[in-house]
Amino acid sequence: MRPTGKLHLGHLVGALENWVTLQKEYQNYHLIADYHALTTNPETKEIEQNSVDMLVDWLAAGLDPALSPMFRQSQIKEHSELHLIFSMLVTSARLERNPTLKEQVRDLALGENVSYGHLGYPVLQAGDILLYKGEVVPVGEDQLPHIEITREIARKFNTQYKKVFPEPEGKVTKFARLPGLDGRRMSKSLGNTILLSDSPESVKKKMKSAVTDPQKIRKGDPGRPDICLVFAYHNKFNAAEVPEIRKGCETGALGCVDCKLNCANHVVETLAPIRETRTYYENHLSEVRGILDEGEGRARVVARQTMSEVHAAMGMG
Repeated sequence: MRPTGKLHLGHLVGALENWVTLQKEYQNYHLIADYHALTTNPETKEIEQNSVDMLVDWLAAGLDPALSPMFRQSQIKEHSELHLIFSMLVTSARLERNPTLKEQVRDLALGENVSYGHLGYPVLQAGDILLYKGEVVPVGEDQLPHIEITREIARKFNTQYKKVFPEPEGKVTKFARLPGLDGRRMSKSLGNTILLSDSPESVKKKMKSAVTDPQKIRKGDPGRPDICLVFAYHNKFNAAEVPEIRKGCETGALGCVDCKLNCANHVVETLAPIRETRTYYENHLSEVRGILDEGEGRARVVARQTMSEVHAAMGMG
């Protein structure tokens, strides 16, 4: 995950809940992708603090450093070396066909201003995965094209030199996407998020601004819950009441103001233990940095072993 600071509900639903479950089933590696953060913004002055903020949210959401090392990409230099090697095994034409890149270029209005690093970030991502011989990669659906590029690079290396790498599979998150409060993709840059660290008052204030069915203007008007993003939030955070809420919305018996408040209360309830744990780590930042140091040490051991195998397979390095 790229360190852009404090995390929001989209990160919780789309990644963190899945990661917490998977750490009980697999040996996990959790990468703070600080080099990847440079692909869309080369400014570095906030990356260290953003990395700490993100790690605090990881811990608050339930990631266990005893089970899963957590580390910064930039502190494991083998990532850069493997990225360089892999960049020789994929064509620029293949990278330009990446549909996720095309979406980013469109959404960020980059036009012809796509950097070499941005074009090749799936290659660095392949290095991130294969350096630890990742077999399963939890991703959203939009990241599946990157996993396919990783598989192609692994196959190319194994064929060109010697079998070193597995061909990883993407494990798609079941509840992969949660819309932002304005109905668009949830993003801090769009100002449509609820942060994991938000206070109950802030959650309720933000939920009041959420867009709803434009045809349901006042209580009594029949609504269409399936196109209402607040109903999508109920599906995630208040599943037990969903049949009742659907009926109330469709008949007009339930007004949007009450519906939003009910939803906000359930989001607040979900976030309560996360905020409590987050407060602890915010007050014990030396412990957080110790977790980072220990995770980077563990990751470095594995990375060095993998690169020894790479060097032997290639006969150089």
